Amino acid sequence: MSPRWNPHPDVRTGRHVVYNLHVHLVFVTKYRRNAFTDAMLTRTEEIMREVCAGFEAELKQFNGEQDHVHLLVHYPPKVQLSKLVNSLKGVSSRRLRQEYDSHVRRYLWGGHFWSGSYFAGSCGGAPLTVVKQYIENQQCPV
Repeated sequence: MSPRWNPHPDVRTGRHVVYNLHVHLVFVTKYRRNAFTDAMLTRTEEIMREVCAGFEAELKQFNGEQDHVHLLVHYPPKVQLSKLVNSLKGVSSRRLRQEYDSHVRRYLWGGHFWSGSYFAGSCGGAPLTVVKQYIENQQCPV
């Protein structure tokens, strides 16, 4: 790569790819129970950072309330988002149940911590209208 090329810090490169992929994830506790304490949210962030590192992804932002968490993850194109989500939810559920067992059992039962569903929204980059306009204005060969 040219030493003159100074990309945006979020733009990453691989052997045959240049990418900037971000996803906003929201995970909700089972039955939307208010199971989280402040200490649990802090520990959840630590766990999710470790899981993301294992996928060569980066947890850019994390926050939550008593019944849900929000994540902003920067991930490489080789990662299947569904596998990342399964690992984030599975590992965090297992560890939180081990470390906060008596507290979690008051709110959740049956071996579940997270709801089976989740929200995933792509974010970053240009708005869709700008991308559509850019594609429409390409010069077709004559």
